Amino acid sequence: MADHPLVQLTLARAREFYREPEALFWVFGFPIVLACALGIAFRSTGPGELRVAVARGAGDSALAAVLDASPALAAVVRPAGEAQAALRTGRIALLVVPGDTLNYRYDSTRTESRLARLEADEAVRRAHGGGHETAVRDDRVTEPGSRYIDFLIPGLLGMNLMGSGMWGVGFSVVQARQKRLLKRLIATPMRRGDYLLSYVLSRLVFLVLEVAALVGFGWLMFDVGVRGSVALLAGVTLLGSLSFSALGMLVASRARTIEAVSGLMNLVMLPMWMLSGTFFSYARFPDAMQPFVRALPLTAVNDALRAVMIDGAGLATVARDAAVVGVWGVVSIAVALRIFRWQ
Repeated sequence: MADHPLVQLTLARAREFYREPEALFWVFGFPIVLACALGIAFRSTGPGELRVAVARGAGDSALAAVLDASPALAAVVRPAGEAQAALRTGRIALLVVPGDTLNYRYDSTRTESRLARLEADEAVRRAHGGGHETAVRDDRVTEPGSRYIDFLIPGLLGMNLMGSGMWGVGFSVVQARQKRLLKRLIATPMRRGDYLLSYVLSRLVFLVLEVAALVGFGWLMFDVGVRGSVALLAGVTLLGSLSFSALGMLVASRARTIEAVSGLMNLVMLPMWMLSGTFFSYARFPDAMQPFVRALPLTAVNDALRAVMIDGAGLATVARDAAVVGVWGVVSIAVALRIFRWQ
């Protein structure tokens, strides 16, 4: 029975599977990593689960104390402009403006915002013995710049820059190595730096189309505009594309097979997919993780894109994020130039 062709073929297929680290990762490792990251981001930890801001004004501290007493809310007092910016970028779920009429400002398309509004209302009712002593008004966010779609489009643009930059370069380099094209190029007078930089710079040919397609789609379908300088937006996307291309070159500098570079690419990009605030704010992660999250290149690109597109920020505002992205690019290409393998 053990020598039966069906048994032997089944065993051969099983050996092929468990001898591929990439396959094992995607079947067993990826679901666990994803569950861990999302479990941390959307953990149920009582206070702090839903972030609420109280706009600075008469009675702000007392109102914040009432809301913070709820086990489902964490309330802080912020200046009105800062709180509004936090609402636009998803760092808070609800903005409460104190006054004779209590104003709840939130994006009704976000589940967490609707839940925060209900929890806040319940907290106020409990504080007043089960009945409202203050009139309440809902101010649902609907204008461009304050909706979830305005938060999402820059994040998708940043993710696209990362994916196209890393995969476009890494896949091409390893494919050339696998076909022994790189071995032939050793005999030419071409310098290693020229070859590597040509891949990085070649990504710029498609950059304009990539950015225009997504930003144009967001504008036509959802009225997602660019409040800041178009030139600054172009500069941020250019820097991000170059940096991710350099990172892709570094990842592919030693890989010999398509399977190997695929696994390495996914290993590098996976943390950024989950942590860098593409689909939800990274403020959800614990404070201890924030320095690591903010040091990731995709986090810096997303923050810079949102600052320009949503807040209309200038160069000074995005300078720190641009510096983080630039350092990643320079270090990546420098290391790639030293360890690159032709064969």
